[in-house]
Parts: sequence; C-alpha cells; structure tokens
Amino acid sequence: MTAPTTPEPGKPQALVVMSRDTFEMQFDADRLARLHSLADVPEPVFTDDLDAPALADRLERVEVLLTGWGAPRLDAARLNRMPALRAMLHCAGTIRPQVTEEFWRRGIRASNAADTNAIPVAEFTLAAIIMAGKKAPFIAADPIARRESPAKISGYGELSNLGLTIGVVGFSRVGRRVVELVQQLDDVTVLVSDPYADPLEVRAAGGELVALEELLPLVDVLSLHAPALPSTQHMIGATQLAALRDHATLINTARGSLVDTAALEAECASGRINAMLDVTDPEPLSAESVLFGLPNVMITPHVAGSLGSEVHRLTDAALDELERYVAGVPLLDEITSEELQLSA
Repeated sequence: MTAPTTPEPGKPQALVVMSRDTFEMQFDADRLARLHSLADVPEPVFTDDLDAPALADRLERVEVLLTGWGAPRLDAARLNRMPALRAMLHCAGTIRPQVTEEFWRRGIRASNAADTNAIPVAEFTLAAIIMAGKKAPFIAADPIARRESPAKISGYGELSNLGLTIGVVGFSRVGRRVVELVQQLDDVTVLVSDPYADPLEVRAAGGELVALEELLPLVDVLSLHAPALPSTQHMIGATQLAALRDHATLINTARGSLVDTAALEAECASGRINAMLDVTDPEPLSAESVLFGLPNVMITPHVAGSLGSEVHRLTDAALDELERYVAGVPLLDEITSEELQLSA
C-alpha cells in the first residue's frame, strides 16, 4: 500500500526501521497506538529494507525514523532517498552501526535508549558480583566441590561478599549504575578506572577514581563497562590479568574485544582466576575454546541486555523522545558525533 498524499496536520511522518522479529517484539498494540497518536505513520509502519524500490514515495516524505536491532547503516545513498529526514530515534543502545559521517554532516538529530538498556545490564552485573563473591557458579560447575559441605570446599578462596573490593573499568551508563547498586553490599570498596570520568561524580556514586594499574592488584571482582574503541581493544591482556590477585573474578558484560581471549584462556585454565562472560571475542567463541570446559568460567550468550518484556522499556524511551520531538522540546538522550566516540 502506498503512502497517502496528504500527511496528518501537525504530525511528522515516521517510519519504524528494524528487523521483523524486533518490530514484533518491541511494538505491541498499545505502543503502536501511541506511535500513531504522535506521528503520521502510513503503511507500511515498519521496514527492514530501506533499499526497497516500493518505499521510494514513503521515504521521500519521512521525517523521523524509529530504528532498532537490524536497522541498516544510513549511508549517503540511503539518506539521499530521505531528503526530509530530521531525526533518528533508536529503540536500542548504541547507534554506532547505523550512523555515518554523512548522517552527521546533514545535521540529522539522533537519540538512543542506552540509558534504559543499562538497567538490565547493571542488574545482571550486580547479580554476577554477588555470585562471584560466593564463587557459586564455579562451585556449581565443579562435580566434586558441589557435593561438599561449605567447610570442605577448597581452591576457590574466600566464599564471602563481606568487604569486597570491586573494580569497575569504565564509568559509563552501566558502570555508573553498577557503582551505585553495589553500595547495598556490606562494607564494599569500589575502585573505578576511566580516563574521562570526573572524580567528584565517581565519589558521589560511591566509588574512588584510580588508575587501572593501581586498581588491578586490589580487587576481588573486576567488572568491565568500557566501550569498544581502538584504544580499548584488548585493554585487559596478559599483563593486566596477571596483576589480578588469586581467585579474583573477571566479569564482562560490555564488549568482548576489551579482553585478550587467548590471555584469558591461559589464566583461567591455570585455575588462578575466574571469569563470568556475557560477551566474548569472537562472539560466539570457537567451539574449541578451553573456556567452555572450565568450571571456573561461566559463559552466557549476551543475555544481560534487554530481553523479553524488558524491550518494551526501550520502545517507551524512544516514544518518549518522539513526544519531545513533536512538542519541540529538547530530547532527553540526544547523541552527538563527539559523544558517540566515547560511548559504548
């Protein structure tokens, strides 16, 4: 069905751009109704193919894209088909896969739901930290230790969350939330490493800003929350892993590329440190990776972020931004090209 020739007065024309599975997961009847109340949304409401010739008239008039997982990169050729485009509101985390230099050159505005997506990731990380303190995942995977009484379990260090020292690498949206959430643990010390963080903001959240080299030998748990940038590639390598104290646990819910996988395999295979990995490099790991068979390693397939009913929060965040855009007020989570270089 082609787009109507006359748009609804006072409403920008909008189009949802994401994979079909994502669209069906994120836009239920209530959220579709809200979308229609805020924007002119002729059929088709969504597409996963901005190159489809049948969309030519529709793209000619679209002012706002609501994008998500599966949305294509907005290169010059695609942007040329959307001369009226003024904003991209992302119903997910980072917009890095979608935006280009041409996107920014044209002055198109962008926002994302990274703050909202940080909620389940931080919750997952808190749970991982608590389980790491008790060494619960590793004991559960050890066919001998899991049958023992606590008094007879050996080789895992102290099984306690009292007085933990937690290292947080990256005072990002997730990192900041993790620092705040772990304050509910008793007598916790939180050390934060981030070259761009404000020491006063870190202190206000409950942490202390220190250099990575100073942090590593002091922590019981090391939790990674830095973005994937050329400067952070393998920032945790053999030297950094060797600096961790015995029985420390590395938690990675950020990006697999932050860690040198070969170095991690060697350290974990020795049994000296533990790991809880929701992201890996590569993702998924090679089936031959030694990490899969180690009881001191827990691997989950990138489940920390928004899934199930949690994805509705992402849609709601994007629709909130659409409401602000329509009202002509500042976007709450607007992203600039400069900010994108430092974000996850």
